Amino acid sequence: MDKIRLLVADDHPMLREGLVAVLATQPDLEVVAEASDGEEVVRLVGDLAPDVILLDLEMPNVDGVEALRRLQEAGVPARTVVFTAYDTDERILGALRAGARGYLLKGASRADIFSAIRTVHSGGSLLGPAVTNNLLGRIGEDPGGDNPLTPRELEVLALLARGLPNAAIAERLFISERTVKFHVGSILAKLGAGNRTEAARIATEQRLVDTSA
Repeated sequence: MDKIRLLVADDHPMLREGLVAVLATQPDLEVVAEASDGEEVVRLVGDLAPDVILLDLEMPNVDGVEALRRLQEAGVPARTVVFTAYDTDERILGALRAGARGYLLKGASRADIFSAIRTVHSGGSLLGPAVTNNLLGRIGEDPGGDNPLTPRELEVLALLARGLPNAAIAERLFISERTVKFHVGSILAKLGAGNRTEAARIATEQRLVDTSA
């Protein structure tokens, strides 16, 4: 069985060691590196090419969001789950814009952590319930309150529901793939969906978009 190769980044040694020990209980997960700041994250990802990064945001020298931005600019394919104590809208949105595919608050259960890692590794996105609740009241709600999605998000959702990947959505809408990724993260948060498939199901059930075209 191919294992999911992980990099664990947190500036608190005890917490980092605890996470590594918990992850080691899973036969499909393997921690290949540990980092205590964002500079180490960028360097180790370049050297070891982990599949998934479990990333704290508040770290010395280079913080988690800046590390994400640098990795994104370098075109690094590793997927990231943010694991942090910070639940402010600005922190959440900053991480999603920088390319995070998952966002969990410290205090999440072992099962939630394992699920987030496996979900983002398989190409999905996952936001913890507390994170979703924060974003629902913030991102682009329409004045009527019947549909929290913006017009652009509805366009992205319609194409997502038809099974198009981010690159194809970007081409159809004449926007960057990075922008599509941000819209998808926002859509998942607003719909309370754990991944793209679930978002498509919700869109169909609630008749948010027309998928017949």
